[in-house]
Amino acid sequence: MSTEHAPSRRVYPLDAHGLTEEQIAVVFAMTSRRAEPFDEIAEQVSRERAADFHERWVLGYGHASVAEHAVVHLAVENVSRLACDALEDNRLASYTEKSSRYQVLPPGSFHLPRELEPFPQLLEQYHGTCRQLFDAYAQLLDGCIAHLAKRHPRRDGEGESAYHLRLSRFATDQCREALPAATLTNVGVTANARTLEHAVTKLLSSELAEERDLGLEIREQARTITPTLIKYADENAYLSGVSAQQKQLASEAGTKDWETIPGDTVPGPVVPARLVGWDTDAVEKLAGALLYRYSGASYGDVLQTVRAMPESRRHDIIHRCVDGTGPHDLPGREFETVQYTFEFILDYGAFREFRRHRMLTCLPQPATVALGYRLPPLVHEAGMASVFESALGRAEETFRRVQEVSPTAAQYLVTHAHYRRALAHVNLRECYHLFKLRTSALAHDAIREPVSQAMKLAVDTHPELFRHLRLRDYPDWWPFPHAE
Repeated sequence: MSTEHAPSRRVYPLDAHGLTEEQIAVVFAMTSRRAEPFDEIAEQVSRERAADFHERWVLGYGHASVAEHAVVHLAVENVSRLACDALEDNRLASYTEKSSRYQVLPPGSFHLPRELEPFPQLLEQYHGTCRQLFDAYAQLLDGCIAHLAKRHPRRDGEGESAYHLRLSRFATDQCREALPAATLTNVGVTANARTLEHAVTKLLSSELAEERDLGLEIREQARTITPTLIKYADENAYLSGVSAQQKQLASEAGTKDWETIPGDTVPGPVVPARLVGWDTDAVEKLAGALLYRYSGASYGDVLQTVRAMPESRRHDIIHRCVDGTGPHDLPGREFETVQYTFEFILDYGAFREFRRHRMLTCLPQPATVALGYRLPPLVHEAGMASVFESALGRAEETFRRVQEVSPTAAQYLVTHAHYRRALAHVNLRECYHLFKLRTSALAHDAIREPVSQAMKLAVDTHPELFRHLRLRDYPDWWPFPHAE
C-alpha cells in the first residue's frame, strides 16, 4: 500500500504590493504549463518578463483572457452623466457613482461640450440654460424642503442639522430631475485589463469629444498600472462607423431619424412598459432545462418527453424546483433559457438606475426631449410646477438649437425628467431579480411604475412561472397567495 499523500489544499492571496498587476496575470497564466505552486512561479516572473509574456501571448497571439487577471482601480472625477453612461456601458466591471439622491450639487457643475466652441453664441445660450437649470434646482430644493417641513415636523430629540438633512434627502431625490445630462459626476471603476481596453476603445471611437478625451485619459492612467495590456487600445474603425450606418439604414427604412425628430413633444399619454416579445413555449423550455441537467439524455429527447406531458406535470416540475427559495435567493440558471423583450419609456433618471441591471440586454435610443417629461410628485405638491416646467421649457428650446449643429451634443441638455425609450431583453431569472428590487416601496417611484407594469405583463403572460416569486411588496392584483 502506497504511503504517498496528495498535496494539501492551499488558498492564499498573491501580494499585490510585491507584484504588479501584469506580473500577477502572468503567474496565473503560467500555471497552465508549469507544475510549481503559484508563489514559486511568482518568484521567477520579473516585470520585464511579464511585459515580454504579454507582448507575445496576449497581444501577439490573442490570448486575451490572461489580461482578465490584471485589475485596475480608477477614480474618475468631473465627467458628465452622459459620458459616465458610456463608461459604465461595460458589463464586466464594477462602478460606484456619486449619488444625486444624497448630495446637493453645487451651481456650475456641468460640462461644456467642445462641439459648440465654433458657435460662440450657441455656446453662451447652452451655458445660460445649464445655469438656469441649476438655479431652478436650488429653488426647487428650497421650496420642497419648506413644504416638507409643514408636513413632517421635527421628531423628539432630533437636532436641527439632522432634521434638515432628513428633509433634504426627500427633496434632492425629486428635485434632481431638473438637472441636465451635462451634470458632472464622479465614479469609481474597478475593471480587469481586458474589459478596460474594450472600454477605452469604445470611448475613443465615440462621436462625443468628451468621451474621446475621457478615453485618452483613462488609457494614460491605466498604462501606469498595466503598461503592456492597455498599450494598443485605440479608436476602432468599425465602432466609429457603425452608428452612422445604423442612422442611414433607419432613414432608408422610413422610420423616424433620431437626428431630425422635431423638438415638439410627442402627443398622447406615455405607456411606461410594453411586452413586445416572449417565448410562446416558455413552460416547455424551462421544464426541459430543469430535467436536462441530470437526465443523461440529449436535449431534443428531453424536450420531446416534456412536450408529451400534461401541462400540470410541466408546472409541477417547475414548482418543485423553485419552491423553498428564500427571500434573497434566485432560481437556477435554467431560468435563463426563457426570454422576454420589453420596451420601456423611462425618465432619464430612472433609465440610469435601470441600466445598472447589466445581466439584461438594454438597447436605448439616444436621449431626446421629444417624448416629454415626468413632473416629480413632490414638486407638484409643493406648488413648484411652474418653476420646473419653465426651466425644462428653456432646456428644450436650447436642445432644438444645438440639435441643428450637433445632435449628439444636444443630449447634454436632456434633463433627468425627460423620457427615454429603450428595448430590454430580459431572461426569466433576471426578471426575478429586477421585479423584486424595483417594485419595492423603497424603489424610486420613477422606476417602480414602469417595472411594476412590466411585471404585470409578464405575470399575465406566464402566471405559473411567477407563482413563487418572492416580492418585498406585493401589488393588489397579485394572483397568488403571498409567500411567507
